[in-house]
Amino acid sequence: MTTFRISEAAALLGVSSDTVRRWVDSGRLAAERDENGHRRLDGVDLAAFARSQIETEDGSGLTSARNRFRGIVTEVIRDAVMAQVEIAAGPYRVVSLMSRQAADELGLQPGVVAVAVIKSTNVVVEIPDHTRMVNQ
Repeated sequence: MTTFRISEAAALLGVSSDTVRRWVDSGRLAAERDENGHRRLDGVDLAAFARSQIETEDGSGLTSARNRFRGIVTEVIRDAVMAQVEIAAGPYRVVSLMSRQAADELGLQPGVVAVAVIKSTNVVVEIPDHTRMVNQ
């Protein structure tokens, strides 16, 4: 059974450790104490909680794209034809290449809130430090 420390759960959920502690203390998120008295969260329970926190209604209408990353534009590099737009979405960096005309029409510039919508038939899934995660 995979379990996570408070700090690991916070990093996965994109919130502070204090927020996870408050959720545990209020009963919103289940945690057990290990033999050292540290709180540990079950991976299955954490996944269910994370899924319940996903915003599904954003007012954009119907779409088949499921991967939506809301963030802030951090950089826009334009040339005569194309634009490279970088968005910081929580701890994640999303980079998009688009026409300059599209970037101009959207008013993309640093500081603008934007949503990166990704429709992909090719998604690579990696498991970081697999041996450590299995033994927790």
